[in-house]
Amino acid sequence: MQMKSNTIPHIHALVAALFTLSQSAFPQSKDDNSPRVALKIDVVSWGEDIPGLTIKSSGKSSEVKALAFRYSKAVAYSGSNILEISQTPGATNPEPILSDADKEMLKNRPKPAAPAPVVINPADVPKEIQQRRKENPTLVALALIPVDCRRATILLAPGKAGTFQAYVIDDDPSKLPPGKLRIHNYSALPIAMRCNGKEARELNTKDSMIVPPEGDQVIYELAYKKEDAWKIQENNVIPVAATDQAQLIVLQSDASFFASSDGSRSGFLQCVVLRRLPEPLTPATP
Repeated sequence: MQMKSNTIPHIHALVAALFTLSQSAFPQSKDDNSPRVALKIDVVSWGEDIPGLTIKSSGKSSEVKALAFRYSKAVAYSGSNILEISQTPGATNPEPILSDADKEMLKNRPKPAAPAPVVINPADVPKEIQQRRKENPTLVALALIPVDCRRATILLAPGKAGTFQAYVIDDDPSKLPPGKLRIHNYSALPIAMRCNGKEARELNTKDSMIVPPEGDQVIYELAYKKEDAWKIQENNVIPVAATDQAQLIVLQSDASFFASSDGSRSGFLQCVVLRRLPEPLTPATP
């Protein structure tokens, strides 16, 4: 495969196409006979930080942080493999803590226009969520957990009518061994990854591959295919420690997470590294 370099304009993310949920995947009402799971989950926002999220585990409500494209505190979950994620109405993110230099810089920036009021049409709420809201009025997302999974990442993408579309990444150590890098293509285009000088491998949308590091790092070259031509996006190095679960996610997003301090953006695709470090051992109870 020959990769030719070319620069083309940035386009908007096609997130909805990647996270289409089949209504048949989720019963429209709670089913006590659904499989049970017990695992730890990390919820990550595909966009801006999401405030006020909660889940119920073994009948108890737990707060969940969903930060933009990065891990926060993992949450233990035990219950149905159809995980319900709720959101406190009117929840907002805390004001960022700014240094004096940042405050001074912001004074010289033009103030952004106020966003238009969001009008939510109840008819746009996905049916599987709409039906379950009879028992859980604050429900905003459903995630289908693999029954044999002990660890998972849940990506939440903006959906219709204030809901979120959930995509579950199975991070069970049998699927993602520590010390290796897993690469996901969540863009709407085919990509090619050449890692550590090996032959390039093509990944279609939602495809993934696991790469062993060499010398505790993965050197990669990323290209994408558009209009039947391959364009090189970037070359980079990702450290991968022997104890880390590391994932490189390739996507398209207009989120402010990818904007520089002057508001500019670079690159047609965006790349995010999610890195789960070893957790400290919990002392045994005497």
